[in-house]
Amino acid sequence: MNVLIKSATIIDSKSDFHNQTVDILIEKGTITKIASTINNTNDYKVLHLDNLHVSQGWFDSSVSFGEPGYEERETISNGLKTAAFSGFTAVALNPNSNPVIDSFADISLVKAKAQNHAVTLFPIGTLTKGALGENMAELFDMSQAGAIAFYDYQKPIENPNLMKIALQYASNFEGLIISFPQESRISRTGVMNEHISSTRLGLNGNPTLAEELQIARDLFLLEYTGGKLHIPTISTAKSVDLIREAKKKKLDVSCSVAIHNLCFTDEALETFNTNFKVLPPIRTQSDINALINGLKDGTIDMVTSDHNPIDIEHKKIEFEGAKYGTIGLESAFGALQTLFSTKKTINFLTQGKQRFGIETSPIKIGEKANLSLFNPDETYTFNKTNITSTSKNAIFENVELKGKVYGVIANNKLILK
Repeated sequence: MNVLIKSATIIDSKSDFHNQTVDILIEKGTITKIASTINNTNDYKVLHLDNLHVSQGWFDSSVSFGEPGYEERETISNGLKTAAFSGFTAVALNPNSNPVIDSFADISLVKAKAQNHAVTLFPIGTLTKGALGENMAELFDMSQAGAIAFYDYQKPIENPNLMKIALQYASNFEGLIISFPQESRISRTGVMNEHISSTRLGLNGNPTLAEELQIARDLFLLEYTGGKLHIPTISTAKSVDLIREAKKKKLDVSCSVAIHNLCFTDEALETFNTNFKVLPPIRTQSDINALINGLKDGTIDMVTSDHNPIDIEHKKIEFEGAKYGTIGLESAFGALQTLFSTKKTINFLTQGKQRFGIETSPIKIGEKANLSLFNPDETYTFNKTNITSTSKNAIFENVELKGKVYGVIANNKLILK
């Protein structure tokens, strides 16, 4: 793939051309020249887009596609196309398929299905066999097949000894353990944040205590074992405080926050729109403020769309019976830009790579072209025409966003929306 990018503003603090508007020549997937002007002497494809900005390719640490088993929700192929159209060049695939991804063969299967795509798929294996929370899965075997972490997606590990052993065992090969932050015996049947809104709406509440208690437990286990822990999609102010203190102790812990937990409060559920039924639940403005501060001071390591396609049969029903989840890849960039500057947005979308052992490619001559292409200034109202996912359960539907994604250049491929 040979392409000449014209008049692109580079957003990459690792590049000598950061904040400069330049031409970029890419030959056979590698950046061969960056200059103020480059002549197209070889008659390559020319890319000239309005207010074009480029950055290192974005990474999402929590994406669900459905395949195998739930292809009606999303296939791997269409999911990767959606990721490319949304500006992501790498995604970590959750193992919540049917069957779940809990073996060497399963990891190999999803990797094979993702071959020859612009977007690189990094599979996460389950932490326990069948994601049943009872017996530890074959973690080392899955790591040999290419699993980058181990996680029973949105299922808390109730047995603390199992979590302790997993942290100890995985530390032998630098394995990353992911633990969903919810104490299910506290959350019980809660379907939204336990607060004034849940009382007014007559819905069972999921208290912040359920999240914070599980995080406190896991941090004690981490300190005891000296393992490597990632806590996904935290949602409360106290959770930020707990992780901040753990980092001060030099514990090997990281965490993420789902973008929708930064943008909505539990008052949004007043309409009983099941697209707002997510896990962890959206909480209060004081929680949002703490999460944003946690991102700014580095306590929270990364953002995620927590993209989770759910078919209409499991969403267009009464609120209590609807499945948790929202799609989020397509809206991720535009939503973040309503809260942060473009530079901070790009940092939040790229800085998770190191934690998951994923190679970074600075925008420099001689480096592989791994680029996200976007216009940071265009505003629009997000609607179904912006959705590429098979499932349409979008929490950001009818919300004004800022920033248009053009596509990606990665793996020697150019994908434009």
